Amino acid sequence: MAVDGEIAPISGYLDHFPFSKGISHWVQKHNVYSTMEASHLVEARLANASIKRAIFTSDFNERRRYQKILFYRIPCRPFIKFIYMMLVRRAFFDGIAGVNYSFLQCFYEYLISLKANEIDSMNLE
Repeated sequence: MAVDGEIAPISGYLDHFPFSKGISHWVQKHNVYSTMEASHLVEARLANASIKRAIFTSDFNERRRYQKILFYRIPCRPFIKFIYMMLVRRAFFDGIAGVNYSFLQCFYEYLISLKANEIDSMNLE
């Protein structure tokens, strides 16, 4: 997303309640996000990947961009995201809510992959 205006740090915490409007709202919102991410994924497939830049570049935004390019190239990305959420982020400690959220993140990555493949197939026609 691009910000139109000034960006400034905040002095306190920002409470985020992603499910306050219900699961349907979350799914609808992430359906839009996955479409945007899919177009970035298609572009990233054409970009040069650099492990060096993904780790050592001092500019956070550039480093993040290269990390995403590399992340998009990992096979079985949705499954890896699920394993990451469950084991590295220890979602299982949050009980069924953590497991459900891990599945949602996995599903989100799967939508991105499906939509990117759809864009690729439309470009071939």
